[in-house]
Amino acid sequence: MLIAYIVSRIRSHLRYRQSIRELTKLTDRDLEDVGISRHEIDLIVSNARF
Repeated sequence: MLIAYIVSRIRSHLRYRQSIRELTKLTDRDLEDVGISRHEIDLIVSNARF
């Protein structure tokens, strides 16, 4: 059970990091089109459910 929990947490963190990478690659204009600003990326990804 502990191993499954650890694997789950690792996968969640990897998805979090991937989301951060993808959003930071977008231009400010692209981010504006989806309704977020660059300084909100971490907050939005942190609040996302993975």
